[in-house]
Amino acid sequence: MALQQPPYFGLDLNTPLPHSEELTRRLRMADESGYDLFSVMDHPYAGDRHEAYATLGYALGHTRRISGYVGVTNLPLRPAPVLARTVAALSSLSGGRFVLGLGSGGIWDRITQFGVPRMSPGDAVSAFEEAIVLIGKLTGGGTAQVTYEGRFYQVAKATPAPVPTPRIWTGANGPRALAITGRLTDGWIPSFGADWLSERYRTSRPLVDRAAQEAGRDPSEVISYFNFGGALTDHDLPAPRDAEGRWVGGSTRQWIEELTGAVLEHGAGGFNTHLTDSSGEADLDTARRFADEVIPAVRAAVAAH
Repeated sequence: MALQQPPYFGLDLNTPLPHSEELTRRLRMADESGYDLFSVMDHPYAGDRHEAYATLGYALGHTRRISGYVGVTNLPLRPAPVLARTVAALSSLSGGRFVLGLGSGGIWDRITQFGVPRMSPGDAVSAFEEAIVLIGKLTGGGTAQVTYEGRFYQVAKATPAPVPTPRIWTGANGPRALAITGRLTDGWIPSFGADWLSERYRTSRPLVDRAAQEAGRDPSEVISYFNFGGALTDHDLPAPRDAEGRWVGGSTRQWIEELTGAVLEHGAGGFNTHLTDSSGEADLDTARRFADEVIPAVRAAVAAH
């Protein structure tokens, strides 16, 4: 079943090789509980990690309810025309349980290790925009053949896939990428673990909204999906945020209060959580406890308003 209405709750599936049993246990728990999404990171140059799209296909094939996304796809290492075919297949085979996370490329010293020429920041963003447009043309069920002549991507007489274009969420950072997000996509994942009270969100979200409005869109169509971590403790923490204002976690009550406020007061559309217990360990029991105690309470509180 595809995603319904926000707020969405996601669980990080990133586990190092060769711990496949741990990944499968986390996946099974997420599918059977209240999580809406699982996420995997896309760092193909990291040999100690499960490759993102292989993991995504495996995970979607071993679940029935939960959706998945790569947060976010390393576009310079995955050319847009072939990526369009990959995401169409994943979306079709999973019954629409797929969100396309896209990024313009960040760790260029590692990306170039795979033989990809380094791009300037401006060119990387231009290629990012072309990719979004091209993926939209190569999905969506149209019948007309696609010819596309861009600076970075060229396609000649390609048949689009008869599959709806998946939701696209970006990891946009700079002003141009944020404007592209507002004009063309369905969601924004603030970078560097920024949350709804951060300076990054406060100054960046208006750029997304303005671009959406200028394109004739309702800014609420572009959700903010926060990727952050914190401890789920047995008792209230004296201060659930550190001296710099970053969320560090707290009790069930503190999490419910904070996430409910994020949705109702700051327009949060969802949360991808990297959870630890009181000792700092990221274990399965803590993730399950979050699903049992926090997620339904936040949903109920939001629905009550």
